[in-house]
Amino acid sequence: MSQARSRLWHRWDATGQAVVRAAFLWLLIPTLWALAGCAQLPALPPLHAGDSHWSGRLALQIEDQATQSFSASFELQGNPARGELVLLSPLGNVLARLHWEPGRAMLVSGNETQTSDSLGALLQQSTGTQLPIATLFDWLNGTAANADGWQADLSHLDQGRLTAIRHTPAPRATLRIALDR
Repeated sequence: MSQARSRLWHRWDATGQAVVRAAFLWLLIPTLWALAGCAQLPALPPLHAGDSHWSGRLALQIEDQATQSFSASFELQGNPARGELVLLSPLGNVLARLHWEPGRAMLVSGNETQTSDSLGALLQQSTGTQLPIATLFDWLNGTAANADGWQADLSHLDQGRLTAIRHTPAPRATLRIALDR
């Protein structure tokens, strides 16, 4: 090979390797993101024998002066007296962790921690509305339990779907749950 051709080949080889490396990274990064999005956390161990465990997606819409909506994947375990609710992003990152036991409730979201002596008060403080977590356990078990102001539609629970609407007191709220199969 001539010197000019050799230099040109050497430059293409170095540039070609850089292009191949860059293309590999451009393909690898989205693939890793996609795989991370499909990853699921392992099931949380039960807090106590006989406790229930559910996972899926939930959406909460609060129709106040400015409608607020929130949705996330979730892991719920425990019972109305003692349990844990973990909210997850689409990539599986923990957005918030709610833990309750008699006389104490704690919500951890990022670097922020909120505590209260009751689950109801903590949920009211953090969401702006009362959420029937204790009754939610009954609904997920297929029991049509009453919660003040709430009406639950359990007719699609066999398909993993639950909808509950709070009509009173204002603001109106809609909770939708899709359970993992």
